[in-house]
Amino acid sequence: MENPHAERQAVLLERILKNASKCTEMILELNHCMEEVLRANSSVKIAAELSTKYRKNVQYNLEATKGNLGA
Repeated sequence: MENPHAERQAVLLERILKNASKCTEMILELNHCMEEVLRANSSVKIAAELSTKYRKNVQYNLEATKGNLGA
């Protein structure tokens, strides 16, 4: 006679493995999608960095010329 607990544990373990496999697939798909988003946004990131550097340079030059305006 088979152990009913062992049989139930085997069924539960099979379900857990199946769900873990599906979860792994979904995580891999999510990673792939995230890579696509990052690639698509790379030009936006570069533009934002250039804009930030430009703003800092403008701010620096405004402050540097502020003292020269009164002369």
